[in-house]
Amino acid sequence: MRKFQINRETKETKIGLELNIDGTGVYSIVTGIPFFDHVLNSFSKHGSFDLNLRANGDLEVDDHHTVEDVGIVLGQAFNNIEKANIKRFGWAMIPMDEAKATFCIDIGGRPYVVGDYVPNTEKIGNFSTENVVHFFESFANHAKVNIHFEVTGKNEHHKVEALFKAFGIAMDMATQNDNRKGLISTKGTI
Repeated sequence: MRKFQINRETKETKIGLELNIDGTGVYSIVTGIPFFDHVLNSFSKHGSFDLNLRANGDLEVDDHHTVEDVGIVLGQAFNNIEKANIKRFGWAMIPMDEAKATFCIDIGGRPYVVGDYVPNTEKIGNFSTENVVHFFESFANHAKVNIHFEVTGKNEHHKVEALFKAFGIAMDMATQNDNRKGLISTKGTI
């Protein structure tokens, strides 16, 4: 089984994460940011990843450091997977009422994010919507993955939740074992 444990402690946050890539979508997530917990729960459930995450951050300042550092730690965990014999690429298109999110990913060792998300509100609960793109940038830089996403809709909750569901499904597809593949690179390395 592909199980990883990552701990990160800075002057701003303390994070403990356990990830089972070959899980069934069992999660226990507490970040102190209820909406962030909600969308991470969706990521875990729809990606079939078992995720245990505890984050204590300087929420008295704001939610930025916590969201950023969770992205870093989750990215570090996914970067630990063996790159041979996985599908490498994953994608999803998810509707949620009036919202629709598309998400595609390449676990190819080259961090890059192209994201089309412009929030119509500054907050969902105590979660700052400007941190959506920053979360994916933090994740991509530490997972060393290429991400492209788009989301449309009117309701911010629906837009962000659809995006995280699509993220989970795309990551599930990309990380699936496929023994026919070997190392998927004409360069011979990722």
